[in-house]
Amino acid sequence: MPMTSAAMSSMAGSSTPMSSMAASSAAGSSAAGSSMAGSSTAAQPAAMIHIDKFKYAVPASVSPGAKVSVMNMDGEAHTVTADSGGGFDDKATAGAVTTFTAPSKPGSYPFHCTYHSNMHGVLVVK
Repeated sequence: MPMTSAAMSSMAGSSTPMSSMAASSAAGSSAAGSSMAGSSTAAQPAAMIHIDKFKYAVPASVSPGAKVSVMNMDGEAHTVTADSGGGFDDKATAGAVTTFTAPSKPGSYPFHCTYHSNMHGVLVVK
């Protein structure tokens, strides 16, 4: 099984989270596709929200209860704070990657940055 061996050695030698996500996605893509309904988030690659130039880049959707990483590429701190219900409130320090857990109930969750009133986005959970 050359693909599995390559994926395993790639995972073992990687030091960055993005490399690990790509390797685990390549190794488990068929398994993840077939068991997605019965599995919560273990087999799925992590979702990522990017913050750059005071704008959010949000994935099309995330799974209920998924781990969502926030990569803040700006020189200032931001937040990813649910507009209502207290679903999530992630404080993303400048130049860092932080993580929060997506709500467990499917739906659209508008959010904002508490430090910068012009920053808004929507996290879709399905």
